[in-house]
Amino acid sequence: MAKKPKIAFLGTGGTISYTGRDSLDVWEYMDFGTRLNVKEILSRFPEVEKSAEIIPIDVRQVSSSGIVPNDWLALASKINEIARSDIGLDGFVVTHGTATLEETAYFLNLTVKTDIPVVIIGAQRPSSGFATDAGSNLLSAIRVAGSQEARDLGVLVVLNEEVQAAREVTKTSTLRLETFQTPDIGMLGYADPDGKVAVYRKPTRLHTNKTIFNIENIEKLPRVDIVLSYAGADATAIRAFTESGSEALVIATLAPGLPTPDQVSELGSALKKGTIVIYSTRAGSGRVLRRQSMINEGIISADNLNPQKARVLAMLALTVSKNPKKIQEIFDTH
Repeated sequence: MAKKPKIAFLGTGGTISYTGRDSLDVWEYMDFGTRLNVKEILSRFPEVEKSAEIIPIDVRQVSSSGIVPNDWLALASKINEIARSDIGLDGFVVTHGTATLEETAYFLNLTVKTDIPVVIIGAQRPSSGFATDAGSNLLSAIRVAGSQEARDLGVLVVLNEEVQAAREVTKTSTLRLETFQTPDIGMLGYADPDGKVAVYRKPTRLHTNKTIFNIENIEKLPRVDIVLSYAGADATAIRAFTESGSEALVIATLAPGLPTPDQVSELGSALKKGTIVIYSTRAGSGRVLRRQSMINEGIISADNLNPQKARVLAMLALTVSKNPKKIQEIFDTH
């Protein structure tokens, strides 16, 4: 009989850790439900431990709407610490609320320094809910984390039996089970019900051990804010963020990469003061191409990163350099 993989199971909270008032409470559980620790989650789904030797580790219990950048630093440091401990791990699985799961996953993709697969999961319905996806997501994640196929793919997100890359995946629906999608590029593969993991493509951007980032001595990340472009948007938000100490602004531009005229004018002033400006798009997919006017002004293109992912990369890029050319190089390669 094949030896079961050894998986560190880290809990940070989220819907997967909730139980509602009854099985039909799949919406108001966050207001009236109770939370489970990782051992209690495992006890609800005993089938999971048949697939792996699980080491349960409670990190914290928090809704993903309450996650802050210091939580990213703490979680990445915890994973790095466990990876260095040489306990023969085959993989990590981390529970997380789905609202900001993609941001945490991308931060880990850029900062964990291990070849051991790291898989982030969540659930759209609480563990107690009727037709919950919590158990199947957890089992799929455990299988992926313990597989050879998951190696050298960077941090992965696994829900709905689909394997997605942390850099590109995003939440696309408030309630549907198939909410996590990768626009334009598509998923990496499947976590099949028979236990097999099928991978069809690999990420090409730098991740995990290959990135230039080192968070060991970082106590606080630079402030970066997101400004939304919309019909008639003026300079108020840009002015407020720069006055509040933003070192960089990610502009969720009108597609294909255009702020409003009032925003462009105020961004010119921000650039002269040394604020880094990055153009992403609110469109939900597609690349922002760097026009000559952006090059002339020193404005950075986020490529195909959505605004929230561009913010994550900008925060880390600022720990390396404040030079726009260097930061653009980081966006081009990570």
